[in-house]
Amino acid sequence: MSYIILSYICYLIITVALTIWVATTLFRNGKIFLVDIFHGNRELADAVNNLLLVGFYLVNLGYTIYTLRIGVAVTNAQEVVEAVSLKTGLIILILGAMHFINLYIFFSLRKKAITEKVRAGAVEQRN
Repeated sequence: MSYIILSYICYLIITVALTIWVATTLFRNGKIFLVDIFHGNRELADAVNNLLLVGFYLVNLGYTIYTLRIGVAVTNAQEVVEAVSLKTGLIILILGAMHFINLYIFFSLRKKAITEKVRAGAVEQRN
């Protein structure tokens, strides 16, 4: 097996495993935010959470496959490690950025939902 093929295999195994781990963590822990955002509507929160999971997989796995090509000659084990770590590091940075974007969106939506609850409570008190 050539070193370039070994690099591709290592890159795919690492990045797919990382993507699955991050997606599973976001899916599991993001659900509570969505339930709160949708005022306890668990069915809607589950549906949105599933759609977010699918989108997360499509974006990350699509980018992983899109960037599979290694543009330099890989002729020994050291170059395999260097090429795979460079490409994997980029994927980790992207996963981290997507994680923070998700958190920002969740907290923004949660803040909006809390504001709506407070306004609704104030209107009910007036009546």
